[in-house]
Amino acid sequence: MARSSPRKRQAVSYNADHDDDVKPAVARRTTSKPKAAVKRKAEPEPEEEAPVQATKVAKKRKTKAKDEDAMPLADRTAVSSLKKTMYLGAHVSAAGGVQNSVANAVHIGANAFALFLKSQRKWTNPPLDPDAKTQFISQCKHHSYSAAEHALPHGSYLVNLAQADETKADQAYSSFVDDLVRCEQLGIRLYNFHPGNTGGDIRADAIGRIAAQLNKSHKATETVVTVLENMAGTGNVIGSTWEDLRDIIELVEDKSRVGVCIDTCHAFAAGHDLRTPEAFKKTIDSFNDIVGAQYLKAFHLNDSKAPYNSNRDLHANIGTGFLGLRAFHSIMNHAAFQGMPMVLETPIDRPGPGGKSVEDKQVWADEIKLLERLVGMDAESDEFTALAEELQTKGEAERSKIQDQVDRKTEKDAKKGTRAKKSAKKKTKVETDDESE
Repeated sequence: MARSSPRKRQAVSYNADHDDDVKPAVARRTTSKPKAAVKRKAEPEPEEEAPVQATKVAKKRKTKAKDEDAMPLADRTAVSSLKKTMYLGAHVSAAGGVQNSVANAVHIGANAFALFLKSQRKWTNPPLDPDAKTQFISQCKHHSYSAAEHALPHGSYLVNLAQADETKADQAYSSFVDDLVRCEQLGIRLYNFHPGNTGGDIRADAIGRIAAQLNKSHKATETVVTVLENMAGTGNVIGSTWEDLRDIIELVEDKSRVGVCIDTCHAFAAGHDLRTPEAFKKTIDSFNDIVGAQYLKAFHLNDSKAPYNSNRDLHANIGTGFLGLRAFHSIMNHAAFQGMPMVLETPIDRPGPGGKSVEDKQVWADEIKLLERLVGMDAESDEFTALAEELQTKGEAERSKIQDQVDRKTEKDAKKGTRAKKSAKKKTKVETDDESE
């Protein structure tokens, strides 16, 4: 796809170690051209206190970089030259009410976001508060978010739609469909969830149960699209292969109500490589051939602390893990992905007072800018090479630590396998001797 040359601007370096305020930055148009900084007045906080307050835009700016922070996201970089906007955000807090998720998304400069619609630690939750619903819709409108396109709620980790036990299956369905109803009340179209676990049962039967629950939930609702997330693990976990996702979708009656969200960390851990342009193309072509490009609805953008094909779900900050920055450059410059919500689930904890961890939302703000910056950037340039090396150096210690853990487990498993073979061989010999007697 042809792009106009990106407007030159002061480089924004990736720095997750500071606490500078982040100015609201939300894309409103997909065809806008670079323009002067837009001054925006922050929306007043909802009546309930939000966990993070949107920072007001300063009247005077001393640097070009600060000016650009106040611009709509699409006007700050080469994103404005694309046919569709790249929608970038993070999984933000909805503590105190779903309406607070909007202010938290604005705070980090996001134009897409994920959230939990209710407590994901409990089976039973109160109904959606009418005031929270009204404020959510109002906040989205004020900040130019389209909840139908840019919000990607995450399902409860408690829910397993593959559950074989009838009582537990009913419990899982009730929680699941309750979330879908909340989506429709809020005007949200996409709902992301983990497929489930076989529980040791036959895989095909478990996949059939997932599809049956989806069909039932689709009949109980009208518009929401249930989005399957690919998984990192093996064994009883469903969804780490494209074939698992394909098999579920094949059994869904209304194909317009089902889709897929690719988590880059999960994909890499499950053996879907994205590190080089060649590997990226092979993986995406494989997805398109097996599942179907029409079903891809969203992304979770995470690097991986664990090495390729390790089946370990360990999210790393963008560019610092085993995936590396080149993988995300490929994603950000792939035309077919434009217009999809792309949500960060990267770590934001840092040491705080008294040794306790505290969340630093600036990490997400910086990563959003980092991803924007990749659009139109020459991956062979000195600029890209220096940036990729800087990030790899930042994550070197953590990668080494996890690699050591993986190596030790591999060695341990190999020894177990050797002992098992010897035991089986010895047992066979004893049985043969008994027969000969």
